[in-house]
Amino acid sequence: MSIIDTHAHYDDESFDEDRHELLSSMSDNNISAIVNVGATIKGGYDSLELSDKYPFIFAALGVHPDEVHTLNEDEIKKFRETASNERVVAIGEIGLDYFNMGPSKPDKDTQHKWFRRQLELAIDLRLPVIIHSRDAEDDTKAVLKEYAKDLTSCVMHCYSYTLESALELKEMGCMFGIGGIVTFKNGKVLQEAVSGLELSDIVLETDCPYLAPVPHRGERNSSIYLNYVAEKIAELKNVSVEEVENITTANALKLFPRMTV
Repeated sequence: MSIIDTHAHYDDESFDEDRHELLSSMSDNNISAIVNVGATIKGGYDSLELSDKYPFIFAALGVHPDEVHTLNEDEIKKFRETASNERVVAIGEIGLDYFNMGPSKPDKDTQHKWFRRQLELAIDLRLPVIIHSRDAEDDTKAVLKEYAKDLTSCVMHCYSYTLESALELKEMGCMFGIGGIVTFKNGKVLQEAVSGLELSDIVLETDCPYLAPVPHRGERNSSIYLNYVAEKIAELKNVSVEEVENITTANALKLFPRMTV
């Protein structure tokens, strides 16, 4: 069974030298689909361009909390128009990030404003949301609780909080994107969360070029390393790797209804 990478950034400059060669190898490496996720305004449109070139790539439009100072209502309007393209499968990545707050980073009020505005856009468009949350656990849960009943579906990208929080978020309809961190020696909290969740709650992701799994930690990540993530999840859940691949692929297709494989 082939697998789906639900969160990648192949528009990143680290892929400039070998992007086509690498992406052309995906089918040979058991990867059937990739969601390329916008972190900036340009990144969203670059993701859509990639989806036009490669039929197995789909796009998400959204602005990371570190970049929301670039947003305005004109850009939201453009996102709304662009999202009519069936290659756009989600709004993301959006959310809150309180790590290393400083003068160059959008303040909490600005982050909240545009997190909410992009959630509202997703609700209007009936599209799933891809949530980024770092050092903002309680505030993220509080905002999502307000919007959960109106969201079509939600995935917590690069989930790193506790099982207790995961169960709260599950009640709000969220799935959980699990990537390379689950293989790290210092990934105990995530490993405990994965052990306590159902496979039906989990999708696979890389966040490439970041967070390559062991034994490639520290290298540039890519979707071809997802097998290491699947193997670790299988170990934690005491099931076969094939079962992890089958269920997480089905979950991804459920999460992103516009995606076709």
